[in-house]
Amino acid sequence: MTPASSDLQAAASHLAPAGRLRAAINFGNPVLAQKDAATGEPCGVSVDLARALGERLGVPVDLVTFDAAGKVFEALKTHAWDLAFLAIDPVRAAEIAFTAPYVIIEGTYLVRAESPFRAVDELDRDGVRIAVGRGAAYDLFLSRALKQAQIVRADTSAAAIDLFLAGGLEAAAGVRQPLSAVARAQPGLRVIDGRFTAIEQAMGLPRSRAAGLLYLRAFIEEMKASGFVAAALARSGQGDAAVAPAAGD
Repeated sequence: MTPASSDLQAAASHLAPAGRLRAAINFGNPVLAQKDAATGEPCGVSVDLARALGERLGVPVDLVTFDAAGKVFEALKTHAWDLAFLAIDPVRAAEIAFTAPYVIIEGTYLVRAESPFRAVDELDRDGVRIAVGRGAAYDLFLSRALKQAQIVRADTSAAAIDLFLAGGLEAAAGVRQPLSAVARAQPGLRVIDGRFTAIEQAMGLPRSRAAGLLYLRAFIEEMKASGFVAAALARSGQGDAAVAPAAGD
């Protein structure tokens, strides 16, 4: 059913109060966003969702790009964006109102081939140093979950992998897909089976504008149910990422 014009106008006033929808796009998670190899333009499921929402609301979309999720969250302080695509986390939820997730991805570890670690729960021990991207969903999770291992933070998720390799650390934590790509490209590395957390990626808006959340929640459920999210993932080469189930399932 097509939303009434008055409903769309009300939603637009909350989601894009300046008349343009400023969508924060995080290149630090390549499952969600990438740069087109030919043009350098942003693409991926989060970009497609932002543009679809702008079209629905009848407002232009400005893509505000970042290289790390932590930087997206920090930019909330300067009111740099109206809408963001981030993993749901209690720290972020204090300031961001989230929809239900639209994609679920795994957080796991990259280690050297000769590493003795075979399962994710084996790494939480004294002397183990784990590189993470500062403020990433898995940084926030591991900061709560790890009791003995040391977290070593880099500015971005990509920099965390470099830190792991150059600094002789025992592991790098991150999203399974980009870690697997690194392991395929560089002999002597492997990704540990299993996951330490399921990362729920959602759309979010500042809590000061939470009046638009009801519309945003309905929008993301429609995009999942219609196959839009699955098709966007496939177009961007991320077809192995799992579309989240309908809210409440």
